[in-house]
Amino acid sequence: MAASTTDIPARQSAGATPTAALSPGTEPHITVQNLEMSYGDFVIQRNLNFTINRGDIFIIMGGSGCGKSTLLKHLVGLKSPAKGEVLFGSQDLWQAEPEEQARLMRRFGILYQSGALWSSMTLAENVALPLGEFTDLNPREIRQIVSLKMALVGLAGFEDFYPSEISGGMRKRAGLARAMALDPEILFFDEPSAGLDPISSRMLDNLILELRDSLGATVAVVTHELASIFAIGNNSVFLDADTKTMIAQGDPKKLRDECPDAKVRNFLMRGQLDQQANGAQA
Repeated sequence: MAASTTDIPARQSAGATPTAALSPGTEPHITVQNLEMSYGDFVIQRNLNFTINRGDIFIIMGGSGCGKSTLLKHLVGLKSPAKGEVLFGSQDLWQAEPEEQARLMRRFGILYQSGALWSSMTLAENVALPLGEFTDLNPREIRQIVSLKMALVGLAGFEDFYPSEISGGMRKRAGLARAMALDPEILFFDEPSAGLDPISSRMLDNLILELRDSLGATVAVVTHELASIFAIGNNSVFLDADTKTMIAQGDPKKLRDECPDAKVRNFLMRGQLDQQANGAQA
């Protein structure tokens, strides 16, 4: 049974701000080994091997159609691998018994690209859904936790609003509050900045950093937005659609400046290498 609100760690108190940035560690949180992803006989990616450490903000990046969102589905338990392993600590998500797999998956919080809020429910009712489904908390305790989570994402006072009554950025934050409802240790984001203006996108990036630092969560993000990649990411993997495998892993800033693969550097420099080459040929 989930703990009552009186047992919620002080680090999660409403309005708390990080006193110091969390330093990503070297303890593996998620390990992907020899992963192959496919739809039937069509291989999307193969030979994926990378580690997401505790406290990382890990970026899954690459060009359109390379399999970024498909990889996210494999990490969160929505699609099984054609080959390979997805380990959380020492446990293989896809070899676990159904009950153990469900327990592992309750350690995750997921923010989908659209926010995926139920339009017929208020924001508070949306955030309360996983608490009602997976805990034995009474209605008063659920209301207290919902208020706490909404305050953490800057939506205190908006509990009774419907998704149609708020902005796109606020819907993303409400989706994040719901993703945090069960106090997950790992947060997954699918294109969190999609459809947002630059200011709202930056605010969401700052919120992701604050939550990572204050809650001690590990974060995995699918995105192609360079501003977000450099603002929040400390580790990454680059998926290549042509070779159907990963061609780089590491800190995005170092990959931009030092990666030996020109395709990776060109992606992270908004095509400047191609522009320079075209200019030299002119």
